[in-house]
Amino acid sequence: MNTDTPTLTFAAGGLLRRDDGALCLVHRPRYDDWSLPKGKLEPGETLAETAVREVHEETDCTVDCGRFAGRYEYAVDANPKGVFVWHMQLAEEHPFDSDDEVDARAWLQPTAALDRLTYENERELVRRAIFD
Repeated sequence: MNTDTPTLTFAAGGLLRRDDGALCLVHRPRYDDWSLPKGKLEPGETLAETAVREVHEETDCTVDCGRFAGRYEYAVDANPKGVFVWHMQLAEEHPFDSDDEVDARAWLQPTAALDRLTYENERELVRRAIFD
């Protein structure tokens, strides 16, 4: 087995929206970025289960998971990471509790969210999933 072959890391998240259409973004202090809520697949989880768990953990919101919204990829230390994203609707918003991983939650209309998101691959997913 070639140990130099990159291994794809699977992650999942959500395009979490409220009834007014606002999209939820999270700020990660470690990277000082604004991104869609997402995280790594845990053993025994499906990608959809990961998406719901990670969105709940990062946003302190209970969600209803809808249809698949799309995927994007990026490299972490030269290894590919694939992020699979679902449309989600806010079911219940709980008081936000910041931590070392996520220190802020913002609800923005999709056009404003495009301006706030740090990464082009996430902006492109939002454009495809919400505006096309």
